[in-house]
Amino acid sequence: MRNIYTFNGTPAQRNFTVADLKARKGAKDKLTMVNPSSPEEAAAAAEAGIDLFTLWDEQVEIVRKVAPTTFAGSGMAWEAHITNDEILRAGIKSMERGADFFYTNRSYEAIELLSKNGIPVQSHMGLIPRLSTWVGGLRAIGKTADEAMELYRTFKRLEDVGCFAVEIECVAEEALLALNHKTSIVTCSLGSGYAGDVIFLFASDICGEALNNPKHARAFGDVGRLHKQIYKERTEALGKFREAVNDGTFPGPKETVSMPKKENDKLLEMLDKEA
Repeated sequence: MRNIYTFNGTPAQRNFTVADLKARKGAKDKLTMVNPSSPEEAAAAAEAGIDLFTLWDEQVEIVRKVAPTTFAGSGMAWEAHITNDEILRAGIKSMERGADFFYTNRSYEAIELLSKNGIPVQSHMGLIPRLSTWVGGLRAIGKTADEAMELYRTFKRLEDVGCFAVEIECVAEEALLALNHKTSIVTCSLGSGYAGDVIFLFASDICGEALNNPKHARAFGDVGRLHKQIYKERTEALGKFREAVNDGTFPGPKETVSMPKKENDKLLEMLDKEA
């Protein structure tokens, strides 16, 4: 465990630091990364020994309460901030909340601005779903040598602007295997095989909550079955409540506060005098 100070000057501990992740670049043993969407998921992931988290910005403070030592970054939605100044402000605010890095797939200029202000930046390569129109839709990237070389050039540009890590989504495993040794950037593989430094998968896919897992995902649990059971029991309970109200059995004596008979009689007598 590493002792650190957060961006707002608070002493803290982390299982990894940026320096640790960069130092183990290319290690044979892979780290794991997930995106918990609730405090309950974050607590379970931390207990399970998941190494790294990626979160939405508004989740950072909440997750820090249940997983205070897990290296965790926060990401901004594409449309959340427009100008580079707004992105910088968002990055600083996120780090002040307890994030360890800031994710953005915006411009090289924005990444460089964040990096120059001491903010560790993770970007995104390969299939970027929101930009999929530029590559002909949702498809794998890097299945040709020319596309793989374009990824290589992107790595080099990201290195130049100070990016320390990149989510690599749906890239041919052979391409990432060849490129990973050519870059100092920590690679987080999502659907790009075992070649990355970190293996990333959505928590909902891992736990079996997604209705249709993508090809690159595997369900290691069946939480979806539990959700269905909870929905069924919730619906049944709500229906029984409605029926009980309609037939007059709820609220019953056990759920009702009663006045002593003497006080009730007194009240009725007092009200009669008011009539």
